[in-house]
Amino acid sequence: MTENVSLGMPQLPAPAFPAEVHARLTEDARAIIARYPDSRSALLPMLHLVQSEEGHVTRTGMQFCADLLGLTTAEVTAVATFYTMYRRKPSGDYQVGVCTNTLCAVMGGDAIFEELKAHLGVGNDETTEDGKITLEHIECNAACDFAPVVMVNWEFFDNQTPESAKRMVDDLRAGRTVEPTRGAPLCSFKETARILAGFPDERPGAVEATGGAGPASLVGLRLAKGESPHHRIVHPRGESSGQEGE
Repeated sequence: MTENVSLGMPQLPAPAFPAEVHARLTEDARAIIARYPDSRSALLPMLHLVQSEEGHVTRTGMQFCADLLGLTTAEVTAVATFYTMYRRKPSGDYQVGVCTNTLCAVMGGDAIFEELKAHLGVGNDETTEDGKITLEHIECNAACDFAPVVMVNWEFFDNQTPESAKRMVDDLRAGRTVEPTRGAPLCSFKETARILAGFPDERPGAVEATGGAGPASLVGLRLAKGESPHHRIVHPRGESSGQEGE
């Protein structure tokens, strides 16, 4: 039976960016392309560039990348849909990613994710009604020594609990200042996307604040150098961090 089958209409071409936006993005894109001997190597940062404009990668953004790089839209779409850092639908000002991979999960990541879903009233990869928070589970934040870890726009919030994570998203929604455990100060997802496209973070002090690895990550290096490790590497969750080695 075919009575419920619809072949549909062909999808119309993607609309172009407004002229002013197109000109500005083209200038930025030319700067990106100039970094590479093969222009198609510029696709990843260019996808971040168009994401910084609209907050996600639209058909318009993919057409823009294809036109400037001499690629087909199918080639661009294949890349944009492969990497989860490229959003395919409108999302929040803050991408809150909860690690639910093995170590974070057993240390409390699963509980954090479930409580945040209930607290925010959203599911995985969904955005709050105020447009502030998009919640998603992440397979690994590459910070197992600080488990469980939550990331906001790719900045680290280490050794989280359900309560600390809920306070953090409440502060973000209320517009209060939220400081990552380590790394640069938070900025919006669009601003983060522009930085990932390879443009400098021009906020005063932001680059200097990025810092390096935390003490838990460096204990192996210290042991290899023959140094005595600190008795306490990571403070128990719920305590103030104090000074390293307390």
